[in-house]
Amino acid sequence: MDAVPMGSVVDGFWGAVGRTPLIRLKRASEATGCEILGKAEFMNPGGSVKDRAALGILQDAVARGLLTPGQPGTVVEGTAGNTGIGIALAANAMGWKSVIVVPETQAKEKLDYLRMIGADLRLVKPAPFADPGNYVHVSRRLAEELGAVWANQFDNLANAAAHEATTGPEIWDQTAGRVDAFTCACGTGGTLAGVARALKSRKPGVRIVLADPGGSALASWVKTGELKAEGNSITEGIGQAARAPGNLAQARELIDDAITVLDPEALEQVFDLQLHEGISVGGSAGLNVAAAIRVARALGPGHTVATVLCDGAARYQSKLFNPAFLRERGLPVPSWLA
Repeated sequence: MDAVPMGSVVDGFWGAVGRTPLIRLKRASEATGCEILGKAEFMNPGGSVKDRAALGILQDAVARGLLTPGQPGTVVEGTAGNTGIGIALAANAMGWKSVIVVPETQAKEKLDYLRMIGADLRLVKPAPFADPGNYVHVSRRLAEELGAVWANQFDNLANAAAHEATTGPEIWDQTAGRVDAFTCACGTGGTLAGVARALKSRKPGVRIVLADPGGSALASWVKTGELKAEGNSITEGIGQAARAPGNLAQARELIDDAITVLDPEALEQVFDLQLHEGISVGGSAGLNVAAAIRVARALGPGHTVATVLCDGAARYQSKLFNPAFLRERGLPVPSWLA
């Protein structure tokens, strides 16, 4: 994905991904004495940061001759939802079909959206990665059966390469090189790995911190080399209990630290951003902002910390903004819905 000047006319979905604003988060910045900046990835055409991975993977497939724009083709992917949305829309724009495998426990809003945009949606029971019924393994087998391209976002390094080429340089340029730390959660690890490579190549001292939800083993993996998970989380699409995906593993030496953020702390930021700053984001973005606040406090006043606002809150209305769902799990309810 080559950089396109702001304000330029772009060509369709493929040209519209990226170049998102970097938003100063007023309350988080004032609370820490730092500049805390959120990359507004919910403003991508498919509504999430995963548009970048989807596009990078499909561009790579075209470059390798696996897909040709305007000619029949099928892409299969296993996803928590957002990568599937990006792939389905990007495929639509090129005349390809998409088959998207998703655990049936994901937010109803994402599943409805996938159906709405014409994806061939296949729901599976949730299963650990070691189980052949895990959505990733199901998607691989489907791709083999259909003779289709398997996107394989977790281990396809075109994912991280897309962020190294776009997200990282954008953050660097938007902060005029004054970024001191970057933190975000990982599902595939593509965002963290790609941004880490881009920023570290420009400023070796920039601090890269992995943010992890409860129930994920990635924070333990960064700190000790051991995959050890405790607890659980209502967040979707982030964290891994059983493995470090290929995109993350190949950037291990670039990660300086990891922190675990539990759901109440993440939800506090989701609700605070919506009520006080008019920024409506999902649970993973709330976790990222909570992590950025912790990193900023550890660094001390005067630093600049960037993070990712992954997607919008509307995709989680039935969970994050459902008082019954939250109370059932002992989680805080937003004041205006209580």
